[in-house]
Amino acid sequence: MSKPIRDLSLTKTTIKRLKIVAYSIIGCITIIFTLFPIVWVVSASFNPLDSISSQRLIPANPTVENYVQLLTDPSRPFSHWFLNSVKISSITSILVVSLTTLGAYAFSRFRFRGRRSLLVTILLVQVFPNTLAIVAIFLIVQQIGFYFQSFGLNTHGGLILVYLGAALGGNVWLMKGFFDTIPRELDEAALIDGASHWQSFWRIILPLMRPMLVVITILSFIGTYGDVIIARVLLRDSGQYTLAIGLWMLIQGWYTEEWGVFTAGALLGAAPVIIVFYALQNQLVSGLTQGAIKG
Repeated sequence: MSKPIRDLSLTKTTIKRLKIVAYSIIGCITIIFTLFPIVWVVSASFNPLDSISSQRLIPANPTVENYVQLLTDPSRPFSHWFLNSVKISSITSILVVSLTTLGAYAFSRFRFRGRRSLLVTILLVQVFPNTLAIVAIFLIVQQIGFYFQSFGLNTHGGLILVYLGAALGGNVWLMKGFFDTIPRELDEAALIDGASHWQSFWRIILPLMRPMLVVITILSFIGTYGDVIIARVLLRDSGQYTLAIGLWMLIQGWYTEEWGVFTAGALLGAAPVIIVFYALQNQLVSGLTQGAIKG
């Protein structure tokens, strides 16, 4: 009887080891698949040949000339493009989070005529991507510019308006679902204690929404920071270009592609996204953990 039991324990140990090996192999493949494009871009940024067709994983004569050209050549105002992108993305993220939070709170906590119809309308509008309405968006922004020049074509204000319209609908639904998970008893207890609806929202409900606020902030910042199509249609002047458009202009020609400078700019331009993600990551994880524990 002892031998079969021993064989069974050996079989379980072998299966467990095989699972560990399989998981390790899958993890390594995933890491390689994820990091290979990044390593290739880093290698291309140090490639003196300024070409992708002859690119090797380790360039023959690595140099920082691409970075020097990017930062010193006045025909490539990298710092100006960079600041434009950070400004637009930051303002858009703040406005999206603020307006989304207020709208979702109203839909979740208040009952008013037309509430369900408005929610369905918002959902249906979000079904169609912005690229299908790019001509209509262009004409609308052009008409707005006749009355308010700061929000017309070739302005950051007009671009921010378009980003807001694209982001509010889906985020309102997302945040409303999170609001619905917060017990109404918290609101009622605050009102009984003499708090107003605004005080209840600001001091009790909003702190519980921190994980969702962080998620929407990250998604809004990344989505606007890397946009090319809408920004390219609405912005005409090179002084108003965002970083995505400026880098795209480096490789849009048939004979003037500057892949080395482009990859160098892409790596430097990725810094704000990485900073935002890692700055908010701890808050996101801690907020989700606290919410799960406290129930």
